[in-house]
Amino acid sequence: MRWQRKVGKTCFFELFCYHIAAMLKVRLQRTGKRGQAYFRVVVVEHTKKPKGKFLELLGNYDPHKKELKVNMERLNHWVSNGAQASPTVNNLLVNYKYWDKPKLQSWKPKKKEKTEAVSQPTPKATSVEPQPEPQPAT
Repeated sequence: MRWQRKVGKTCFFELFCYHIAAMLKVRLQRTGKRGQAYFRVVVVEHTKKPKGKFLELLGNYDPHKKELKVNMERLNHWVSNGAQASPTVNNLLVNYKYWDKPKLQSWKPKKKEKTEAVSQPTPKATSVEPQPEPQPAT
């Protein structure tokens, strides 16, 4: 019995500390069928799966109709309490003039791999360029 009580107390303490230190994100959660994408704007812990449980539903985004509906009062509440908007959500809010913040880069271009060391040089075809003929001196 003592061991169970002790474990219960430490588990509660760990959960309490975990919720205080958790980093929250405002991000998009995809719903809808294939080819008919529809997104929710949700507050979720940054380590959770994209389609997992969320803390609060803040709005939605329909990319086909180009409509964004967000409860800005609740969004500002979460941001003031330490939640961070993902770059995609930030750029959507800027595009639809919900807030005046700079846009963020939401994707990174792929780096080109250097394959010079791996591939062997191929012999190049040598072409003989015609040399200019000397002009006679007059």
